[in-house]
Amino acid sequence: MIFIDSNIPMYIVGAPHPHKTDAQMLVERCVAAGERMVTSAEVLQEILHRLVTIDRRDAIVPTVKALLGMVDEVFPIEKSDALRASEIVREAPRLSARDALHVAVMERHRVPRIMSFDADFDSWPDITRIHSV
Repeated sequence: MIFIDSNIPMYIVGAPHPHKTDAQMLVERCVAAGERMVTSAEVLQEILHRLVTIDRRDAIVPTVKALLGMVDEVFPIEKSDALRASEIVREAPRLSARDALHVAVMERHRVPRIMSFDADFDSWPDITRIHSV
């Protein structure tokens, strides 16, 4: 099982970028291998927040649809995830609050891998980041 971070669909749908082709190929490779891909409601919120912030509201629906089209499940955020994320940010100063919430959700659902170009996840033990083809 692989957790999909917000930057994957954003690179796929977004403007030309060095990670665009890599993101597409990573997703295609996982689909071909029959990998189960998941995400969380927080990832959807990140997409909304980022695209509103950069005034790319036109990209919201395509990006959300791209993410929902690639994942098998969207995990909710629960009280226990927020509490665990508050512990994680104290233990791993490199992780942002959002990243800590992803880690908490991944721990709760026993998801060992994350597809992301965010190298900060490398600082957390027991999570393997998938980022190159």
